[in-house]
Amino acid sequence: MYMSVKQAAEKWGISDRRVRILCSEGKIPGVIHVGRSWKIPENAKKPEDGRYRSAKSLLEMIDRKKAELDTRRPLTEGEAERLTEEFVVEYTYNSNAIEGNTLTLRETDLVLRGLTIDQKPLKDHMEAVGHKEAFYYVRDLVKEQVPLSESVIKQIHYLVLADKKDDRGVYRRVPVRIMGAKHEPVQPYLIQPKIEQLLETYRNSTEHIIPRIVRFHIEFEGIHPFIDGNGRTGRLLVNLELMKSGYPPIDIKFADRLAYYNAFDEYHVKHNSGAMEKLFARYVNERLDSYLAMF
Repeated sequence: MYMSVKQAAEKWGISDRRVRILCSEGKIPGVIHVGRSWKIPENAKKPEDGRYRSAKSLLEMIDRKKAELDTRRPLTEGEAERLTEEFVVEYTYNSNAIEGNTLTLRETDLVLRGLTIDQKPLKDHMEAVGHKEAFYYVRDLVKEQVPLSESVIKQIHYLVLADKKDDRGVYRRVPVRIMGAKHEPVQPYLIQPKIEQLLETYRNSTEHIIPRIVRFHIEFEGIHPFIDGNGRTGRLLVNLELMKSGYPPIDIKFADRLAYYNAFDEYHVKHNSGAMEKLFARYVNERLDSYLAMF
């Protein structure tokens, strides 16, 4: 007796995609490939997940997968555009939802196609469109390998904050608090020197891009340079740097927001960036798996 990929995913508490990858990698004994489907023995046990043995081994595995992806044929312009369109919808939905936007995934898709959703705020519509424009701007920066700078940060923020014209691309001038966070952002007069220092530290770092961008992201959000839009801008900066280094962009899910918030607290309270590194690495690893599965 056999079970489907979907049944195995539900039984083992993992995604359908992960089950298909385990099948293709020969990690499930007795599995049968029939056409485009997999048949999995009903008594098959969930393979032990060795992906996350340590931060170092995970980064090494990610780099092996990236090297393998680099050897595969490049996507056509049409294929790349289709994948980008699909990614942008989910990414815009999740990044905005983390910050309180009320549009559903389906509604986000419709808004990005130019439609208006009844009984949803204009602000939510503008945030969706602004985020999409910001991501395409980031993609252009990647093509040109533009270095990360204050100007780039402000330009991305300008696009993100489509609903607050007076605050776009401008550092805040008032003190703020992040509700529930175990860290207090710096006073307004310290924002520019702190950003300059952060950029210098980032540029001079020789670390692997993932721990390097993790520290930048946490410190950037800690500075909280803008009155609004810091999270969306910060996550776009993460993808700017990942993509410039040849990695796929990541989409931190709304469902993972508590783990994401807790990772900030872990850093600010215990000076430990491990939780955020693991979160980012998991997303990069899964994105690489999905790209490799296409070839």
